[in-house]
Amino acid sequence: MYIYLKNAFMLRWLLFICFYTCIILYAFQALKTVTKNTWAYYIFFALAIIVAGNFILQFTIAAEGRVLNPAKSYAFGFLLTFVSLAILIPILLTEDVVRVAIGLYHKFSSKSQEFYMPERRKFISQIALGIAAIPFTSLLYGMFIGKYRYRVLNYTLHFEDLPEAFDGYRITQISDIHSGSFDDREKITYGVELINKQASDVILFTGDMVNNKASEMLEWKDLFSTLKAKDGVFSVLGNHDYGDYVSWPYKEDKARNLQELKDIQKEMGYNLLLNDSAFIEKDGQRIAIVGVENWGHGFKQAGDLQKASKAVTPNDFKILMSHDPTHWEKEVIKDKYHYHLTLSGHTHGMQFGIEIPGWIKWSPVKWRYKHWAGIYKEAGQYINVNRGFGFLGYPGRVGIWPEVTVIELKKGVSNT
Repeated sequence: MYIYLKNAFMLRWLLFICFYTCIILYAFQALKTVTKNTWAYYIFFALAIIVAGNFILQFTIAAEGRVLNPAKSYAFGFLLTFVSLAILIPILLTEDVVRVAIGLYHKFSSKSQEFYMPERRKFISQIALGIAAIPFTSLLYGMFIGKYRYRVLNYTLHFEDLPEAFDGYRITQISDIHSGSFDDREKITYGVELINKQASDVILFTGDMVNNKASEMLEWKDLFSTLKAKDGVFSVLGNHDYGDYVSWPYKEDKARNLQELKDIQKEMGYNLLLNDSAFIEKDGQRIAIVGVENWGHGFKQAGDLQKASKAVTPNDFKILMSHDPTHWEKEVIKDKYHYHLTLSGHTHGMQFGIEIPGWIKWSPVKWRYKHWAGIYKEAGQYINVNRGFGFLGYPGRVGIWPEVTVIELKKGVSNT
């Protein structure tokens, strides 16, 4: 069995090296056609070797958890950037087919019967490199700028049965902090200050504070404890918060890790709702904040909606915090209770996509999640899927920027 696994491991690396070499050689062919600068060749090959070498090094070193740490994350990010040059292959390969066809034509139709294949055409290589430059530069941009391009998204939602005292009530939602990926305190500080700048009545955090272990949050605890709102900060757990992506030597260690994360949130002043609820009261009226543990299709299902809503009545206006939006689709909108607004995260919008308001909203993550970013309404109930504050895996964002959501509740029927 050991030999089989070792051989499979070696085969994967061999296939990777062959695939990567093919991409680099084709990219070099385009580069060589466009420029005769030998220094450009040396720099290109040097970078390609360094990127591949670092990737192999990082991913053969054992790690504490399955989720990538910053070093592995950047190794993956740079490799992905160079792999994006694969877009050159179909263009140049098509040209090669044409060149070979011309060569065969000359061989069998000319008197000399010589195989003559024309050289690559410069303008085709220029077009190929121009097209490849789009994902290449976008991925680099996402790694160094895009992941800190915080934006505030404002929504106004109308409810006929909203208590009058809460007409105009403002909620700031954040999600998916993923502190284990952070690498720039100044940029993160700006993001935290942006959250506070919204001056909402309450702040709701919908899970995934860490990647693998609670200790990842220790150096960021002081910063995120500065989040303040008049009615407090409420939170729930996401799938990454349970320590499920670490091979713990003993189950007691895993339990200790989860307790440490709970303690950290308490020390930060967060009201962590573990299948529980709380009420916010104003002028003799109230709304319920319900928080379930993670429940996701294909992920941990520790959420218990009935237990969380035990103290809530059917007539209460209810805001549900549930990390994974599949919970809303599979259970929440079918529940006998009417949950007016559900707040989720989890998808990150895959950290990659195209969004132009009023025109296009697309990401590959739509093939996995029906509700993957923004506001949706079904059965008279709303969900907002936050695109996330942090990042995971690929250390960047392209087109799907980090998000701070501000939702204003209004009494009445929307006129839109």
